[in-house]
Amino acid sequence: MPNFVKIMLLFYQPELTNGVKHLDADESRHAVKVLRLKEGSHIHVTDGHGNLYEARITDENHRKCGFELLQNHPEQAFRTYRHLVIAPTKNMDRMEWLVEKATEIGVDRISLIKCSNSERTVVKTDRLIKKAVSAMKQSLKATLPQVDEIVSFKNYLQNETAQQKFIAYVDFENPVELQTVIHPGEENVVLIGPEGDFSPEELQMALDSGFRKVSLGTSRLRTETAGLAAVHLLNLFGK
Repeated sequence: MPNFVKIMLLFYQPELTNGVKHLDADESRHAVKVLRLKEGSHIHVTDGHGNLYEARITDENHRKCGFELLQNHPEQAFRTYRHLVIAPTKNMDRMEWLVEKATEIGVDRISLIKCSNSERTVVKTDRLIKKAVSAMKQSLKATLPQVDEIVSFKNYLQNETAQQKFIAYVDFENPVELQTVIHPGEENVVLIGPEGDFSPEELQMALDSGFRKVSLGTSRLRTETAGLAAVHLLNLFGK
C-alpha cells in the first residue's frame, strides 16, 4: 500500500459505489467537530471493499460532510480467502476483542455458530460490525470483513462450500497442525468451538462434511484465543 497511508485520515462510506459523496452523521461529526477539518482538507475514504480513495472535503457540514474523490489506490487483495467460523463466548466483550484483533490482522469473513456446548445462542452483530469498522480504520485497511448472523452448527455445515475446511479440536494426539495444511490461493475455513469444545457428534458431522481435524498447538486455548490464533496462521501461511 502507498506510503501516504501512514499519515492519512481514513473514513468509511460503504455507499461510495452507489455515488454517495458524503460522510454519515457520526463520521461527519468526527471530521468537522473533533478533527476540525475544513473545506479543501484532504482525507482518505474507503468503501470497505478494497477501494481506498484520496479525497478532498467540499462541504464542512458536521451532519453531512461532503467530499470529492481524487484518486483510487485499491488495496492489494490477500492471496488466500480467510474465513473464521466460531461459537461466540458468553462474555461479548471477548467476542468484540476477537473481531477487532482479527480485523487488524486480516480476515475476510467471520461466521457465528450455535453448538451443543454453546453458552451464548443470541448475538447482536451490529456492535461487532462497528468494532470491525473501527479496527479497519485504525489499522488503515480498506477491506471490511463480512460478519454473519448466528446460525445452528447443522445449518452452517449444510451451506459451507469452501475448498479447504478445517475444524480445530482439542485432541493432543492429533499431529496435524493447521499451518501445515493451509492452501494458499484458495478459500480456507477454520471452525472454532465453544469453551466446552465441539461435541463428539458435532465433530463427526464436520468430518462427514469434508472437514479435516487440525491442531492449533500444544496449549489449551480459550475460544477467542483459538480464533485469533487461527486467523494469524491463515495470514502467515496463506501468502
